[in-house]
Amino acid sequence: MTPKRGEELLDGGSIYRIFKGMILCRQRIIGIRTVGEGITARCEIELDPEIIRVAPTPRRAFQGWRYFEEKDVPPDLDEGTDGEIPTELARQLREAGAW
Repeated sequence: MTPKRGEELLDGGSIYRIFKGMILCRQRIIGIRTVGEGITARCEIELDPEIIRVAPTPRRAFQGWRYFEEKDVPPDLDEGTDGEIPTELARQLREAGAW
């Protein structure tokens, strides 16, 4: 499905990736195109190749488009921010609200 708010997504929007119930990273959206027509139409999304790690944030998997409100966007992690903390521990700390 082509997103109804596509122009907003092109103005700094990202696709967030969910792994085992946690948002762990994102990629900036740099292009959205509808390919095909009618019943065979589909959405093609062009992503920036850079993968940006974000603070592990619990989220159930879903299908379709979801839009974050600014207050709900997981913060980016700086390189090396949690390099000494295993991902699983970071997830548990985030779930407990301690990180």
